[in-house]
Order: sequence, then C-alpha cells, then structure tokens
Amino acid sequence: MLFSSLEFLFAYLPITLLVYFISPVKLRNLWLLLVSLFFYGWGEPVYVFLMVFTIAVDYIFGYLVGKYRDSAPRRAKLFVILTVITNLGLLGFFKYYDFFAVNLSRIPFINIPTLSVTLPIGISFYTFQVMSYVIDVYRGDARMQKNPITVGAYVTLFPQLIAGPIVRYQDVDDQLTERKESLAMFASGVRTFVAGLGKKVIFANAAGALWDAAIADPNRTVLGSWIGLLYYCFQIYFDFSGYSDMAIGLGKMFGFRFLENFNYPYVSKSITEFWRRWHISLGTWFREYVYIPLGGNRGSKWVMYRNIFAVWFLTGFWHGANWNFIIWGLYFFVLLVFEKTFLLERMKRWPAFFCHLYTLFFVYISWLIFYFEDMGAGFAYLRTMFGSGAAGLASQADLYSLLHRLLFIAILVIASVPAPKRLFYRFYEKSRAARYVTAVGVLAVTVLVTAYLVDSSFNPFLYFRF
Repeated sequence: MLFSSLEFLFAYLPITLLVYFISPVKLRNLWLLLVSLFFYGWGEPVYVFLMVFTIAVDYIFGYLVGKYRDSAPRRAKLFVILTVITNLGLLGFFKYYDFFAVNLSRIPFINIPTLSVTLPIGISFYTFQVMSYVIDVYRGDARMQKNPITVGAYVTLFPQLIAGPIVRYQDVDDQLTERKESLAMFASGVRTFVAGLGKKVIFANAAGALWDAAIADPNRTVLGSWIGLLYYCFQIYFDFSGYSDMAIGLGKMFGFRFLENFNYPYVSKSITEFWRRWHISLGTWFREYVYIPLGGNRGSKWVMYRNIFAVWFLTGFWHGANWNFIIWGLYFFVLLVFEKTFLLERMKRWPAFFCHLYTLFFVYISWLIFYFEDMGAGFAYLRTMFGSGAAGLASQADLYSLLHRLLFIAILVIASVPAPKRLFYRFYEKSRAARYVTAVGVLAVTVLVTAYLVDSSFNPFLYFRF
C-alpha cells in the first residue's frame, strides 16, 4: 500500500488515527503493531510471517544482550553476532541469492540454480533498523526493552516501514514508551505529510513520466538526452524525499519525531557535502555501525581509504543486487577519496558557482549509473549525451518541449532549494493569517493530488525495489 494511494489516504489512515486516539495510552503501541502488520501484508501477506519471525528473534537477542551486557560481556557479544548473522542472512537470501547464483555459475563447472524469490518489501530498511536495536542495547546507547509489543511496534511502524528513513532505536527509545501527542504536533505532521505527498504525486510522477518518454525515444538528440536525465534527477529526489517527508509527517501525527532524511542535497558544493544531505539516515547508519567500528579515519590514510571503500561498496550493494549499484557505490568512493586527498582544501578558494557545477555534474552522471541495471543500455545513453550515436544536437521537438516545460523545470528547481521553506516559516511565524492560508494550501494540495490519483494510473515508487 502506497502513502500516495486513495486506499491509504481515505480509508487506512483515517481509521488508524481514529482508533489510535480513542484507545487507552497503554494499548496504542499494540494498535500500531497490528495496523502496521496489516499495512505490510497488504501487498504480500506471506511475508508478514517473516516480519513476525524477525521481531521475535531480535526481541529475544536484545533481551539476552541486555541481560548479559554487564555480567557476561562475551556472551552478550555472541548474541550481537548471532543477531547480525540472522538478519543479514535473511537479507542476503531474499535479496542477493540469485545475484550470487548467476555470477558464480559463470565459473566453469559451477551451476547454482536461481530461485526467483520475491523480494520482501522494505527488507533493506527494517533489517538495518532491527539490528540497530540490539547493537544500541549492547553499546549502552539504549535500554533493553522487556515488552515485545514495543519492539514489534518499533520494527513495523508503518510510516517508515517500507522506505525509511532508517530510524535507529536510540533515536526513538524514549518515544516508544513516553511520547506525548499534541494538536500542534499533529497539525505540523499534516503539513509535512501533505508537502511530501505533493512532492511525490505532483513533481516526481510528472518528472518520471517525462523521463520514461525520453528513454523510449529511439531518436534521442544530445539536448534530449540531457533534459531527459534532468527529469530523472528530479524524479528520484522528489520521490524519495517526498516519501521521507510523508513518513516524518505521519510520525508526528502519532507523537514520534523522526530525524530529517534529506536536506536539499542539490545545493551542495562538493560530493562530500552532497552525501551529508542525501539519504541522511542511511549515511548515518553506515557511519555509526560500519565506518566507525572499522576505525573510521583513525590511523593511516590507507586504513581510512579501506574503511571508505567498505562503506561505499556496501552502500551500493545495499541498493540492489546488480553490478550497476556496486559500480555506482564505487564511483562515489573514488570521488570522495579524490576530494579528501586533493580537492576539499583547494575548493575553498573556488567560486561557489563552480563548486555547484562540479558537484551537480558528477551527481548527474551518477544517476545514469544508478538507473540502468543494463549497463549496455546505460552506456549507450551516456554516449548520446556526448554526441556519439545521437540523432543530432537538438531537434525542433526538443526545443518545443523545453520551451513548453520551462516553467515546470523552474518550479522543480525552486522546490529543490531551501529558500521557499525559509520564506514559509518566516511568514508563518510573523503573521496570524498564515495559519489560515496554510490550511487552505494544505486542502488545495490534497484536492489536487486526489484529482491526479483518480485520473492517472501512473504512480510509481522507486524505492520499492530496495
């Protein structure tokens, strides 16, 4: 079930909110667990059993880690290791088995059958979350949770279940048992949710349709190729950041405060800065649970490079069981190492515009690697961008399309920078009328989105495959 679906907006969410707020406080986590399992099982009911198994295993390991952490640390560490093996084993089987089977079968005398197992929705996200619970308890960053309902509610919490942000247990430990809902927080959640809904349905879907048309064009020109990829850059940003905003908004409605997952990454002036702004929760997870435990930047430069390599190899592979994702991760590894070694200090003397241009160019190319699982098709598209095999520099249709959609592109650009948000909060804080204007705006976006969803069947969600 998508947040941007009519079933969710006008049936699931209202019923969930109504029952939640009329329920006694002690029963609210149980209700969240039940409706989250229903939400998860909407598309693939069989994998609800996998989810329940994951909760049970990690609740037991978390309990044992908390019990033995001080009295028998070696035993506690063993349970942490078992947790990691169990969760990564499940993730590896469902997401990567066929990848390894196909690639190992290319070796002479090896023939491993593929299973074509359906990927459980959101397994990459909730696997990292549930591991963070046990690891945080072991480190002493969070309390061991005696109530299995509370652990289950944390793992399955539907706002962030299928697409993040990846919520570390230590960030919501207190909120799971002591959160306080309020009308102001609920209203803020509605605003954030609707803003994300607008990003997803109005911006990302429209940009995605234009990107699909660009790929399907057999006579792509140089200009058409660059503009087409521009639409994908906006689609992936507004799709994922919009979904993150919806998750954060939903969390607020139920009294949870999730950390921001996107901070206007396209204004970055270096690749390093870009990855501090893009998918923040994933970067934080890898930093806290991989990079720092490996030694971080302590020690020699070669140790630091090894650790960066490990993080970016895993980051790429986390996104998908295909070589293009691994190449995409290593692409950023090379760029980040090059920046840390040669560029960052020099870039402080560069004009800001040139820094932006440099960053956007390499991010732009990265999305081409990210999108095309068929690397041959990706390379062919890249060649047309630079004139090889292109049907000319530009066509009349390209120029007409660009002129016709110039306003839309300008809106996408403006919406991807922080200025509109700053102006909104300045207006909201200083004017009493702002609340009424905002309410009208929220209603207008909701009506517009509803009209779009009723009229259109094009409503993809890019991160379902992760």
